[in-house]
Amino acid sequence: MELFDIYDFDRNKTGETMERGTPVPKGFYRMVVHVCIFNSEGKMLIQRRQPFKRSWSGMWDLTVGGSSVAGDTSLTAAIRETSEEVGVQLAPEELRRVLTIQSECVLDDIYVVKKDLDETSLTLQYEEVEQVKWASAEEIKIMIDEKIFIPYHKSLLDLLFFMKDHDRARTAEDKTEI
Repeated sequence: MELFDIYDFDRNKTGETMERGTPVPKGFYRMVVHVCIFNSEGKMLIQRRQPFKRSWSGMWDLTVGGSSVAGDTSLTAAIRETSEEVGVQLAPEELRRVLTIQSECVLDDIYVVKKDLDETSLTLQYEEVEQVKWASAEEIKIMIDEKIFIPYHKSLLDLLFFMKDHDRARTAEDKTEI
């Protein structure tokens, strides 16, 4: 039985947990993480989900994605999921959270990592990942059009590829007053 911590609007753990498969109580959230690993050529490592997965079967996705289990922080969940799904051991300082997408019942933290890896030597989690490969933003957008990549908004992909090299959502040349 897998348990998830329940969070309030301000990302505070409520002290309550829920079992996987049960609905999140209205007005509360569970934590999900995604990790996007980029190489020195500016490509993202993407994964193809196993064809027997319940959701998004056989489709390509970001490098890693998964739920934070009870006791995890967002960061420890990102490190654990990366190790489990693609066999890459990351140190906390290698990850940079660049975005949180908040939906009706999910807080989805997205991290970027810059790391050159040989995709042929990775240990893929059989239950989750069928295959990995490196892809550019343009290649991923084509895959979205071909309906073989999870249908993220293309602007999200542009933002993730931008954020791999920036620590804010605007460039230093942008002098717009906030």
